[in-house]
Amino acid sequence: MRRMTHGLLAQVPGQLVAIGVSFGGPVDAARGLVRLSHHIPGWEEIPLAEQLRAEFGAPAAADNDANVAALGEWRFGAGQGCESLLYVTISTGIGGGWVLGGRIWGGADGMAGEIGHMIVRPGGTLCDCGRRGCLEAEACGRAIAAKARARLLDEGQPSAQPPRGTDDEGAKMLAAAGGRVEAVTAQIVAQAAEAGDALAQAILDDAARMLGLGLSAAISLLNPERVVLGGGVTKSGERWWRTVRAEARANAFAQSRVDIVPAALGDDAPLWGAIALAETLTCE
Repeated sequence: MRRMTHGLLAQVPGQLVAIGVSFGGPVDAARGLVRLSHHIPGWEEIPLAEQLRAEFGAPAAADNDANVAALGEWRFGAGQGCESLLYVTISTGIGGGWVLGGRIWGGADGMAGEIGHMIVRPGGTLCDCGRRGCLEAEACGRAIAAKARARLLDEGQPSAQPPRGTDDEGAKMLAAAGGRVEAVTAQIVAQAAEAGDALAQAILDDAARMLGLGLSAAISLLNPERVVLGGGVTKSGERWWRTVRAEARANAFAQSRVDIVPAALGDDAPLWGAIALAETLTCE
């Protein structure tokens, strides 16, 4: 990324004004300090904003990617005109970010918005964080795929053997995966659910209900003007959206607004958010 930036600056006339960074992991935004990456080792306690300032001679800011995506949707996307916004991305994992009064709300330790690690099913599926029943472990793309594969296979049955499945329960998932249970993805589950596969529908509905339950708690707690959902799982079809909204509406405080809409910026929300983050530096 640094080499790419140097190459871009060599082609573009003018001075670099500010740098905004969307980082995939916990960030101490006040100091521009990356706490760690959940995916790549070696990022523990890295002063990223300071390094960028020193290298490029421009002010720099960094924050968690979900927080930055929330800012992007608020500034340029589905949250325009709102005073308060909750953004949730449902993809390989689940993350969230708050924008309150036009600014990212990171909380006392920069950990606000970690909706993916809200417990929605006590004693449920083991999460990467070590606890059971986190929203991420019950409703993200990896969780949907893993539950589908487990339901298709009898316990202990090797994947090379034929899995169970009838015309209505699992057969469409299996066919889309080329007969290989290990090839089933969340996208395949969603497509099979739309095609009427009863097992796929049950798995997708359960994940959507868990997400709606988590959203209802956030809505009741801070009553955001709008909830924006992004990430690959949000492309799971109208049935998924209908179930998420119904569950959130059924469990949120009755007088709370339940305005749940798709992200307008898609996968580019963190990039637009990085621009918005850089803009805050030019205004200070």
